[in-house]
Parts: sequence; structure tokens; C-alpha cells
Amino acid sequence: QVQLVESGGGLVQPGESLRLSCAVSGGALNYYTIGWFRQAPGKGPEGVSCVSSRDGFSYYADSVKGRFTISTDNAKSTVYLQMNSLKPEDTAVYYCATSTRSCSGFGYSGQGTQVTVSS
Repeated sequence: QVQLVESGGGLVQPGESLRLSCAVSGGALNYYTIGWFRQAPGKGPEGVSCVSSRDGFSYYADSVKGRFTISTDNAKSTVYLQMNSLKPEDTAVYYCATSTRSCSGFGYSGQGTQVTVSS
């Protein structure tokens, strides 16, 4: 079983930045694509960004391209999501999870971290 623990959410104003972190257990970065998906109230889950540290492949949803950057630190077994130029529509609970390469299906996930963008 893979354990994932997210941190870094919070309340920010539009245009500001946040960095989410996901600590991944047991060397799973070497075997799984890891991604971030989000779920806003009343909406279904949306794959935001995914990365494979095995070959450097990364995926971004159109809604976050140019604003969000996913990265990995294999030594720390951690995946980061740098979120810049945040918008109110980015408000959601963000989950870190094992993922398909297309970032459309998710398996093991963490408990989620709330991101709220509001003035």
C-alpha cells in the first residue's frame, strides 16, 4: 500500500501563490506516476497535474497550464505542486494520488488539503 500525505494548503488572495507538498512512502516514486487532483464543492474530481519521475513525463490540465508546475525530489520522496497566479476557480480540496499517465484515473490518495482563493 502506498501512503501519501499532503501539506501546504491555505487561504490566499487572487494572484498569489501556494506550494503544495506530497510525501510519498516506500520508494513509490520509482514505480508510480503521482498526480494531483482537486474537487470543488458540487463538482467531480479534476486531474490537475501528474508526473513520472522515471522518465520525466508530466501532464497539466488546460485550466492550469502556465500557472502550475509539478516537480519531484526523489531524495525526499516528495512531489510538489507550485501554484502561481491563483484564481477563485482554483478553490478546491487538492489530493495527491497514484495516477495513470493521462492523469485521468487515481488510486491510492492522501487525505487532501484545502486551497481557498478569495479576496
